[in-house]
Amino acid sequence: MDLRPYEPADDDALWELKEAFETDLGAGTGGEEKAATYEAKLTPAYRERYLAWVGRCVADDPRCVTVAAGNDLVGYAFVLPERLAMVWDAAVLNELYVAPEHRGTGIADDLMDAACTLARDQDLPLDRLVLDVDPENARAQAFYDRYGFEPWGEMVAREL
Repeated sequence: MDLRPYEPADDDALWELKEAFETDLGAGTGGEEKAATYEAKLTPAYRERYLAWVGRCVADDPRCVTVAAGNDLVGYAFVLPERLAMVWDAAVLNELYVAPEHRGTGIADDLMDAACTLARDQDLPLDRLVLDVDPENARAQAFYDRYGFEPWGEMVAREL
């Protein structure tokens, strides 16, 4: 499996992984209501907006989306470019996902290493890599624990 920067030719495959990321997150961490909410957002308009956003981020830093590829894409890590990370004053791991059939193969470790390398290269006020992980996602929690991630602040939201 090779790691390389995302390129526009990867759009369809990246979108398939993004859909799986959202579907897995919704179904695995919150019951039917959360699963339905996550599934409902995966519209053609959302796809277009997501891929446009990825394109803008990659224009800022071509390394911000790293893909794991063999014959197909099987995973990705998405670190926000430095310009956008300034909102948190630290590097931000936006998403890391590996297709279920490739979990346990070391691909997630390779993607995390790539994300950490990019994070170290960013010139930000805080020398940290932050992320948001659902507390009900035990597999992801264990993975990030292995990398030394600890609670740091808290994210909250409300409906408008």
